[in-house]
Amino acid sequence: MLDGCMPWSADMAARYRQRGWWEGITIPQLLERSAARHPGKTALVSGELRLSYADLVTGSRRLACGFLAAGIEAQDRVVLQLPNGPDFVLTYFALTRIGAIPVTALRAHRHSEIRHFLKASGATAYVIPDRLGNFDYRDMATEVRRDAPALRLVFVAGVPGPDQIDLRAMIAASPDDAEIERWLAEVRPDPGEVATMLLSGGTTSLSKLVPRTHDDYVLNARLCGRAGGFGEDTVFMAILPLGHNYNLASPGMLGCFYYGGTVVLAPSGDAAEVFPLVQRERVSVIAAAVPLISNWLNSPVPEEYDLLSLRVIQNGGARLAPELRARLRQRFGCAPQEIYGTAEGLINMVPLDAAEDMLLCSSGVPVCADDEIKVLDDDGNEVPDGEPGELVTRGPYTIQGYYRAPEKQAEAFTPDGFYRMGDIVRKQGRHIFTEGRRKDLINRGGEKINCEEVENLIFGHPKVKAVTLVAMPDSVFGEKACAFVILKEGKALEFDELINFLRAQKIASFKLPERLEVVAEFPLSPVGKVLKRSLREMIAARLEREAAGAAA
Repeated sequence: MLDGCMPWSADMAARYRQRGWWEGITIPQLLERSAARHPGKTALVSGELRLSYADLVTGSRRLACGFLAAGIEAQDRVVLQLPNGPDFVLTYFALTRIGAIPVTALRAHRHSEIRHFLKASGATAYVIPDRLGNFDYRDMATEVRRDAPALRLVFVAGVPGPDQIDLRAMIAASPDDAEIERWLAEVRPDPGEVATMLLSGGTTSLSKLVPRTHDDYVLNARLCGRAGGFGEDTVFMAILPLGHNYNLASPGMLGCFYYGGTVVLAPSGDAAEVFPLVQRERVSVIAAAVPLISNWLNSPVPEEYDLLSLRVIQNGGARLAPELRARLRQRFGCAPQEIYGTAEGLINMVPLDAAEDMLLCSSGVPVCADDEIKVLDDDGNEVPDGEPGELVTRGPYTIQGYYRAPEKQAEAFTPDGFYRMGDIVRKQGRHIFTEGRRKDLINRGGEKINCEEVENLIFGHPKVKAVTLVAMPDSVFGEKACAFVILKEGKALEFDELINFLRAQKIASFKLPERLEVVAEFPLSPVGKVLKRSLREMIAARLEREAAGAAA
């Protein structure tokens, strides 16, 4: 196991292998196994480009040799920040084929987050697009490189900048097939080793690194795919980032490839782009989120297309209300499937054949029979079914610890090795019903905003004396961030001024507050703690009054 990671105990590992949970194959072997069954079948659709399983295996192997030639070695960490597309898919499989470890950053991450990922992982390489929209990732790579002494190589999907390497040219320049076989025969990753580092939801100021092994991540994809009813006839549409656990392996891209299906990459979540693609490609499963589903339900566009192929619309990231699940089923004639889980491991999915009340209200059941779950009170005691408490878990695909973060162990894990999900839930048998976060996060349509991180940045504004960030309700995203601030004497602060200040800190745009409330003081508890619940109630009531006034 990579130094800095916490392995499963020998007894647990032996049990998981004996019971067949860990198959002893790597993530690239998952793809190669499906390619051996049907090499010519379409595996990936991206715009007008269609790649077969054989194409993906050949392209990723060529790129793997390019990475080896450039000096990437087994267990090197590589920050991977590419948008959805063939470049991401080929790079992900190429890195894992040689035992290198992709650290899956999202396209929205900026200097602050990338510096942290590079430093925390000790990454030797960074993979980026040239530019997306008006943002140039090459310039960011040049800037963050100065603060990352371990970073030796920057690969660019597109036109590289100075001292950067053309990723796509590496495939064309790779050796012939015989030479590729010779190169790769000498590199055989261990299925028990770390395959991928995901990002935690951010329960501290910046995301922690979540080490997932080949064994446990293949299982994650396999069981989630089974719960989603995946098979060779599955046509799976990915809209959200492939670098996120949901679209990567829960069940996502890897779940679809495990069962030999086809992955279709949508250019956006806009109904005008999604539903023509559903009709054209006969999409059967869409992985969505609350804001997307809400917009689709209120759009006339779906009525214009043949959606008879659509069997399941999955929802992840934030709970979809029962009434929206019912509307989704009625509008699209398919099953809503709620998915609730974490990058650290446990995934719960509502069975497609669940009873009506569970289909509409539950957050799912663990996908593995060996997922151990308990609901604990504040004193660490297990509560009876139906009582609220914090969900804790351990199992064959739930990590034993973060990468190089021993100080987080006591906070994130119980003494007997259960991971603390940080969510307040109720349990009914194996069904989970979520009720909210135990920690201070805002869930903006599935994107988790750590309040402490943003508060720390706002504190840096010269006019701000005190700040607290809270969730305010939103009909599309569920929650958005509202900043309550106390200003220094004689100062005034406009919302645009605050946002421009935060943008200068180069944080991801989804973390920006979407409302500013200037107050004279915060409501405090008897021990001087800010009563965030009171502030949440205050802004919710204010928004309700404003909406009523606008309607009048």
